[in-house]
Amino acid sequence: MNKNLWIAVILSGIFSSALQAETISFGIVPQQSAKKLAKLWTPINAYLSEKSGLKIQFATAQDIPTFEKRVLAGEYDLSYMNPYHYTVFNKKPGYRAIIKQKDKRIKGIVVVPMDSKLNTLQELDGLTLSFPSPAAFAASVLPRAKMAKDGINITPKYVSSHDSVYLTVSRGLFPAGGGVIRTFNNTDTSVKEKLKILWTTPEYTPHAFAVHPRLKPETVNKLQLALLSMNTDPVGKALLQTINFKGMEAAEDEDWDDVRELNITLLDHLLQDQ
Repeated sequence: MNKNLWIAVILSGIFSSALQAETISFGIVPQQSAKKLAKLWTPINAYLSEKSGLKIQFATAQDIPTFEKRVLAGEYDLSYMNPYHYTVFNKKPGYRAIIKQKDKRIKGIVVVPMDSKLNTLQELDGLTLSFPSPAAFAASVLPRAKMAKDGINITPKYVSSHDSVYLTVSRGLFPAGGGVIRTFNNTDTSVKEKLKILWTTPEYTPHAFAVHPRLKPETVNKLQLALLSMNTDPVGKALLQTINFKGMEAAEDEDWDDVRELNITLLDHLLQDQ
């Protein structure tokens, strides 16, 4: 066989394998803009595709309520979802957690402008605050529950993403807003330097990497091994740093029992409507 024909055969095999690879839709909760998420996660998906032999495609939604509807409809094969979302969509349509961030407990924060005179949550009484969405767990559910418990009456305004919260508060459009430590650390420096953290929530199990029940066990195993490989591979480690992850670790469903114990019912209507 001549050299050119041999190269053609090799390339044909590579392209054939790529075409035959199982396609996995990987849905990322839109804590940040779709543009920023695509920039962060597309290289990770390329890495995971190479390691797993699967064709993993980035997906998200324009806002968190739309993301919730898509997860409920089972549009994502693999999804990165907040802790409360996991407790809901584990019930229906049956997503199962396989990975979570290593050595991580999620904490919500309330941020205010750097020059704000506000010093306590009590001083927020009567004000309108920005939040990503009603069911954003640490950025919205936890701080609002705390304020309601303490008799602090605020009006929530939902602005679609964590980045939008930080931007609107930094510009003085709202006196305060809810977020989480990871997205706050990951937001643009020009915005972050105009903000300070007023209050931090207790800690809970972080976001889940969860698979839809339609996936075959061997596919799930490939995904889990590829995600775990990031811990020891230099390229994987570098990619984890871009999203402020220390690493990945295997997860079990019961890891989110601390969230279930809060008995949050915000999204119960979604399950009842099906």
